[in-house]
Amino acid sequence: MQINTRQFGNELKKLGFDFYSGVPCSFLKDLINYAINNCDYVMAANEGDAVAICAGAHIGGRKSVFLCQNSGLTNATSPLTSLNYTFRIPVLGFVSLRGEEGLDDEPQHELMGQITSEMLDIMKIDWEYLSNNQEEAFEQLKRANIKIEQKKSFFFIVRKNIFVKEKLDEQKLKKVGCERELLKKAEDSLPKRMEVLEKISKLTDSNMINIATTGLTGRELYEIEDLPNNLYMVGSMGCVSSLALGLAMTLEQKNIIAIDGDGAFLMRMGSIATNACYYPKNLFHLLLDNGSHESTGGQRTVSNNVDFVSLAANVGYENSIYLHSIDELEIELMKWKEKKGLTFAYLKTSNGVKENLGRPKLKPYEVKERLMNFLRGEVND
Repeated sequence: MQINTRQFGNELKKLGFDFYSGVPCSFLKDLINYAINNCDYVMAANEGDAVAICAGAHIGGRKSVFLCQNSGLTNATSPLTSLNYTFRIPVLGFVSLRGEEGLDDEPQHELMGQITSEMLDIMKIDWEYLSNNQEEAFEQLKRANIKIEQKKSFFFIVRKNIFVKEKLDEQKLKKVGCERELLKKAEDSLPKRMEVLEKISKLTDSNMINIATTGLTGRELYEIEDLPNNLYMVGSMGCVSSLALGLAMTLEQKNIIAIDGDGAFLMRMGSIATNACYYPKNLFHLLLDNGSHESTGGQRTVSNNVDFVSLAANVGYENSIYLHSIDELEIELMKWKEKKGLTFAYLKTSNGVKENLGRPKLKPYEVKERLMNFLRGEVND
């Protein structure tokens, strides 16, 4: 028996699931084709990015679906455990069972075929094998939706040949390009990161959402001013711009600022190609580069070998700008607020952390809930 892919996808739609992100797998290709044809689908550079994109969409009010091959589940463990679990952001997942015992499959899938369900158990994610009986599968979706409504992720493990063939509609390639690239032309003023964040906080209005990368960046932003439209990422290193992408695509009327760091950016550098391809005009991606992993002892990154501005320009950010000072940052932020356009901005900063720097007193999921309430206009000061 097989599931009619279109009817299954439509059943997901009835339950409110209309935003997808993932990385292809032959076992899931027909469900992926359905999602591309009929829903909002973001083709991520890797599985961890896809989870973060779905998380951003959830914060923006969408019910999201994550799709991946079981080998890619290993890539997704960081955001699943330190973003979704920590912030109580649910995602409905479909993971293929490559390497299932008795299945003639490629050798690289053998171990993952044995441990896929164990991995989900270890991550405290409820799961079921997706039935190939359509009526049973629809009942499974209802059970999964209950878990999602309870802010708990739920995964289906999908065996081979579950879905009926779904033809992929012709896809129009999105050709994007940089319209404005400003390279280095003066000496760097090298402000401290906290000075930069103070300026951003002063420029923040009710239409602006600040998402700070993990480590000291989020803690400093909190220390400066704890705003309901701030989100302090405490894990999922490298995923800040992917989460911002999902949020920006979902809330086109809001201005989304993703505040990144060089170490985090380098960890998941492929995400910028995805950001550029989907080009949300309401996303401002700011990279603060101090050349080190400052929160873990100051070990050097390899950022001195990377031309970040040209990199962002070459993958297709509409604007890619080298900033030399906080004053230039203010000018570009104000210009972006008025004219929009997917923007990458790069600013070198110096090391230095305030003594006795605090940590957010709210738990991560409380920060997330507060932000979602803010977006719904329900925040009480």
